[in-house]
Amino acid sequence: MSNIVKSQSTSAVMNTYGRFPITLVKGKASNVWDDNGQKFLDYTSGIATCNLGHVPDNVHHKVKGQLDTLWHCSNLYDIPPQQELATALTDNSCFDQVFFCNSGAEANEAAIKIAKKYASDSGNVERTEIVTFTNSFHGRTGTTMAATGQKKIHQGFTPLTPGFRYLPLNDFDALTQINDGKTTAVLLELVQGEGGVHPAGLAWVSELAALCKKEDILLILDEIQTGIGRTGTLFAYEQFGIEPDVITSAKALASGLPVGAMLAKEEVAKSFQPGSHGSTFGGNPLVMSAGLATMEAILNEDILHEVREKAEWLRGKLEELKQEFSSIEEIRGLGLLIGIQMTDEVKSWISAFREKEILVLAAGSNVLRILPPLTTPKAELEHFIQSFKQLLMEKEGRVSS
Repeated sequence: MSNIVKSQSTSAVMNTYGRFPITLVKGKASNVWDDNGQKFLDYTSGIATCNLGHVPDNVHHKVKGQLDTLWHCSNLYDIPPQQELATALTDNSCFDQVFFCNSGAEANEAAIKIAKKYASDSGNVERTEIVTFTNSFHGRTGTTMAATGQKKIHQGFTPLTPGFRYLPLNDFDALTQINDGKTTAVLLELVQGEGGVHPAGLAWVSELAALCKKEDILLILDEIQTGIGRTGTLFAYEQFGIEPDVITSAKALASGLPVGAMLAKEEVAKSFQPGSHGSTFGGNPLVMSAGLATMEAILNEDILHEVREKAEWLRGKLEELKQEFSSIEEIRGLGLLIGIQMTDEVKSWISAFREKEILVLAAGSNVLRILPPLTTPKAELEHFIQSFKQLLMEKEGRVSS
């Protein structure tokens, strides 16, 4: 080893994140603690990842048991918890088969690959393009970054991977541009999370799905953030009356352990055969045990019904605050994925919430993103609303700050 003494003026970790000025060391349920012992109500859920809260007991128990048996063996062998989790996902959706990987970006990469392979297998070799939408976010790999419809994500990384076109969300006229003879798939978020919490319209999605079916264009839904109960159903598509051809999932699927999944209907899934795609770590026994325990909790503990009730109550209270305070412009979202558009930039609001020991996120410069754990009790939601009201009163000069 070299004897050179390196400067400690900068971190050894690359500066790829704008980190908040706290260090979290412990979490349980809806709460996290920093290295000074200060407790925070975590309404970020690890960016929609800890849907069952931090360190949920049933997942902890399952993972602890798996730690004592087998962590990794590669996908050259059958992995029983992988088969079980795939069955749980397909039994509770309109899909037939699952490919497991390690992240949302990888799941979207898999979806993009299978769409192109499906076109080739179907004899449509000229179909090489995928339509996505302005303000979308699909990942930060070279290809998923190109699929993302945000110029700020592209900046500095040109030339981008070719083969993507961006159309405006919820624009009926734009639907006429979907099929230009080269389109093999449409990739859509039903709620644009990073792009500002913009839900797709029900009628627009219905027309898009009908168009895709008519033109034999695959409809791929990116449910990385909306899936695993976040919107009140296992997947958000269930609320839109459609059946997509492919869907991607990640984030909350294993309660914080790294996982990704691409689900497809059989006629699409058969385009992946040995050698088409793969992953060293994807679907390993340890992570699959966490995913299986997560699914069991989501499906068996009446959480989804509670999510819908909590979301309706929270949305109503936020609308009341909007009527009372001019600092709020709009409330939007689906389930417990909520965007609050403010009249000013939200950096100061995030800091103010943190001073009240509540963690929230941004979704763009002027949108607060609220992502409570699905298991958050009503008392915590009430505390959040009361804290928000106090901040609004201080902002608008109704009480002394």
